[in-house]
Amino acid sequence: MPNKRIKIDYLTNKLTVNLVIYPHVLATGVTLPIEMLLAGEAFARRYDKSVLKLDTQFLSESSVKIKSRAGITMVADITLDSELLVKSTPPDIIIVPSLWRNPRPVLKSHEKLVAWLKHCWQQGSTLIGVGTGVCFLAESGLLDNHSATTHWHYVEQFKRDYPQVDLKPDFFITQSERIYCAASLNALADIIVHLIAQHYGKEAAQNVERNFSHEIRKPYEEQRYLEGSGDRHADELIAEIQFWLRTNLNTELTLTEIAKQFGMSQRSFTRRFKAATGVRATQYWQQLRIETAKELLASSNLTIQEIADQVGYQDQGHLTRLFKKDLHLTPKAYRAMVRKKLFS
Repeated sequence: MPNKRIKIDYLTNKLTVNLVIYPHVLATGVTLPIEMLLAGEAFARRYDKSVLKLDTQFLSESSVKIKSRAGITMVADITLDSELLVKSTPPDIIIVPSLWRNPRPVLKSHEKLVAWLKHCWQQGSTLIGVGTGVCFLAESGLLDNHSATTHWHYVEQFKRDYPQVDLKPDFFITQSERIYCAASLNALADIIVHLIAQHYGKEAAQNVERNFSHEIRKPYEEQRYLEGSGDRHADELIAEIQFWLRTNLNTELTLTEIAKQFGMSQRSFTRRFKAATGVRATQYWQQLRIETAKELLASSNLTIQEIADQVGYQDQGHLTRLFKKDLHLTPKAYRAMVRKKLFS
């Protein structure tokens, strides 16, 4: 597959998102991403009126009213046989939501939709398949020899139907070029937060995270399978060091000393780590510690000092400064916010 960049219509200053609807669609897979994207756009626009204008539309193969699994009736804004669609530029992002139970009958009656998805990807659109909705992408052939995931209940049938796809059932999220697959609604929420950060900035994404999904999400980076990056790269020694860092957060060793343990000079380690992962070792190390601290704040009754000790910061104030810089919250305020959402 050709490697194309994400296409955004900067000439019209729009971010166009189509949400596909069909019989037995799970309505939450359609409504949740719209609400999150709108919240991200609204936050960003408060500080910068020139940000991309969000343009969302429901799309279906025909103009027939669609009844979701929950009995909610939805009507498409645009259909595949619409003259307007034929003349328009393919959308920037297309979300293909999950269906209830067996998706095969719906797939068989939506051949035009499958072909349209393939065409849009070839023209630069980013595709997001959710749960059994991933079958539409697999049916198009776009996932052949590429990674994907799907709802756990449908894994074995998916393997039988699409043996050419490199299924990663242990991952909630996969990313291959401009195709994302989400195993669940929660994983879709993580992808949407990730895309909001890309198009509307980190602060907008953090605002949406705080308001929508602190209680359900782990960071996108921790849940995905991304071809050719992260700790799934060709440098085995760097991958070993990454594993060591994840399992020894409270070490008192410096990165230079850790590199020496693995027989590397500080200079060689710095260069190879950035080349393999795309981020600096210090940045990776610090983010690991912050994410672990967030989990402990949410799920344990350890004091802030005890958490700081567990993630390798003897000085509680150091952890507090990092939280303020990264999240604009103190550890105490973060815990109060998450606990309120989790338990109230």
